[in-house]
Amino acid sequence: MGTSLGQMTTSNEYRPVTDEAIYERLTSIFRTILEDDSIILHAETSASDIAGWDSFNNASLIAAIEKEFAIRFRTAELQSLRSVGNFVEIIRAKLQGRS
Repeated sequence: MGTSLGQMTTSNEYRPVTDEAIYERLTSIFRTILEDDSIILHAETSASDIAGWDSFNNASLIAAIEKEFAIRFRTAELQSLRSVGNFVEIIRAKLQGRS
């Protein structure tokens, strides 16, 4: 396998995981945790843009994201999260590190 960001498919074929795929998975998590199916995420989306994205729900979002992507955020990474785009950048970097 190369060094590109990707995941194994059921046919053992390696395919890249795109930012679009990360956003889709994040959107599903946000909609579930915040119980709002109208949420649409963009790189610049932050807690101030989404009703209910408070410190309590942020902890739930972090836990769900870590589980969904099978990753762990470091404290410094959590402190740097200011927008959904930051989530995507860190998730992409962590997934790239696995390949």
